[in-house]
Amino acid sequence: MESVAFPIIVALVITALVFDFLNGLHDAANSIATVVSTRVLSPKYAVAWAAFFNTIALVFFTTSVAKTIGTGIVEPGLVDTHVIFGALMGAIAWNVITWGLGIPSSSSHALIGGIAGAGIAKGGLSALVPAGFIKTGSAIVLSPMIGLVLAMSLILVVSWMCRRTAPFTVDRRFRILQFFSAAMYSLGHGGNDAQKTMGIITALLFSQGMLGGEFHVPIWVAVLCQIAMGLGTLFGGWRIVKTMGSRITDMKQIDGFCANAAGAATLFGATWLGIPVSTTHTITGAIIGVGSARKVSGVRWGIAGNIIVAWVITIPAAGSVAALFYGLSTYFW
Repeated sequence: MESVAFPIIVALVITALVFDFLNGLHDAANSIATVVSTRVLSPKYAVAWAAFFNTIALVFFTTSVAKTIGTGIVEPGLVDTHVIFGALMGAIAWNVITWGLGIPSSSSHALIGGIAGAGIAKGGLSALVPAGFIKTGSAIVLSPMIGLVLAMSLILVVSWMCRRTAPFTVDRRFRILQFFSAAMYSLGHGGNDAQKTMGIITALLFSQGMLGGEFHVPIWVAVLCQIAMGLGTLFGGWRIVKTMGSRITDMKQIDGFCANAAGAATLFGATWLGIPVSTTHTITGAIIGVGSARKVSGVRWGIAGNIIVAWVITIPAAGSVAALFYGLSTYFW
């Protein structure tokens, strides 16, 4: 087992928390796009609402997603500080690039791609854990599809239930309900996404023999990760909010409620099953679902297509950058 200087471990923990902060910054749009675009909340209040529920998610979920990230992507015995560094730098670099371009790519899959890329750079393809990698890869396809189907079904059912209600009354009711659906989505976002950083920090500590031989998430790691994500969300990602909130489809209060409710249900289920999914994929699928339930032409498929292209290239792009940083790190310690 590799043993390195304590300052390097501290530096890597801080780097992981920076990634967590950027994850919240990058994915803030996922939590607040619908409530901002439907004018239920102003941007500054929306991010505060989302950040609060991001932070308290620790109370409601176990750390099963963290275990998948820490032990289910790359063989735990191969993980060392070089792999961790490469994984984090690959994910951070891809996050910064897509955030700057206003592209809602997946921070989660950037990290997964980073772990896989750095792991392969060290141990070849045999470094991957097939079951965990396949489970995560399947979620790339399934999470937006589930979000889409749930949102489409929900908007059809709710619209039918409100068919005899005055439009003004419907808007007023769902304006209130959107507060709760946005809170639930932010809770699911914090529950799934913060655990990914918990997993990589715990993998680092485990590789250094600092966990007593058992892979478990220390409470201080969990608390710091939730706070870092909440702070990132508080700062927001306004360029991506515009893409998610208005460029894919136009939404009313009832649409925003259904999109957030469907996305939240998907995230809750995945987190309880220990599956790291993309909040970006999930909410995008849900937004497309409510838009296409009205009419297929209600979705701006060109914008949606560009987002999907970003999804496809995220894992190999982040993995390639991670492999490069892995190689560089081996020359310095």
